[in-house]
Amino acid sequence: MNALLQVNQLTRHFGRIKAVNGISFDVSRGICLGLLGPNGAGKTTTVEMMEGISRPDRGEILYKGKPLGKDFRAQAGIMFQSTALQEFITVAETLQLFSRLYAHVTPVNELIRSCSLEEFLDRDTRKLSGGQRQRLLLAIALINDPEIIFLDEPTTGLDPQARHNFWALIRQIKSRNKTIILTTHYMEEAYELCDEIIIMDHGEIIAQGTPKSLLARHFSDVILQLPLPENLPDFSACHGFSVQYRDKMLELFSADVNSTVQQLLALGLSLDGLRVRERNLEDLFLELTGKEMRL
Repeated sequence: MNALLQVNQLTRHFGRIKAVNGISFDVSRGICLGLLGPNGAGKTTTVEMMEGISRPDRGEILYKGKPLGKDFRAQAGIMFQSTALQEFITVAETLQLFSRLYAHVTPVNELIRSCSLEEFLDRDTRKLSGGQRQRLLLAIALINDPEIIFLDEPTTGLDPQARHNFWALIRQIKSRNKTIILTTHYMEEAYELCDEIIIMDHGEIIAQGTPKSLLARHFSDVILQLPLPENLPDFSACHGFSVQYRDKMLELFSADVNSTVQQLLALGLSLDGLRVRERNLEDLFLELTGKEMRL
């Protein structure tokens, strides 16, 4: 495996709380790795250690086979979930400011073009929309032409159009053989962008693999959805599927759609509004981590 970053037995405790509990994985060159998990799972602590912001209690992180050092800091780009921009200066001035902090930089004109900043270069950073602000922060993360980029929930709060536009930017970055570490709570985002995902909970890795391989490993059925009827039929004599009620919907989990549909018709259940969908990452996430509220 051509690993750019190696995480070995990484451990971080806060008192009695085991935030990260001896996890290990490799990050191959040129991939987008998604790090997923509910609140309190340990993913933020893990990413902060991978970024070199905090130190592990035990374990090591190797970049190109060596401990994190000057080479890593010069070749890593970070887009934090929340970043304060210098006020009372323009987008263009912000890019010039950050470009002077590094010996090796991506040409500013190239960043402007690749992150679609042309239309608001002269705008004060205080007056940027959510999508514009995120594109500027991405440009800042790319300003040192990094080999590895950390994106911490980069599309939180964006509308669907802005989110999809941001996805296109991330795909462009990956096409240049950059390595991306992405944390996100949007399962569709992880499925669309990530070559591999890691799901964490209680400080440990509970699932790892490509999105498709994980879904195939955990599920062999599909979900049939129907509007919840006023009079529920008796499913006790049915077989081959299970039933769940959620959000005024009737959901049936079945590996044999034809058999299930025939049984529903035999019960006299209307199939108006029937929808059949494949299992997705949200189903997997909820199955592995549970549905209870996390703080």
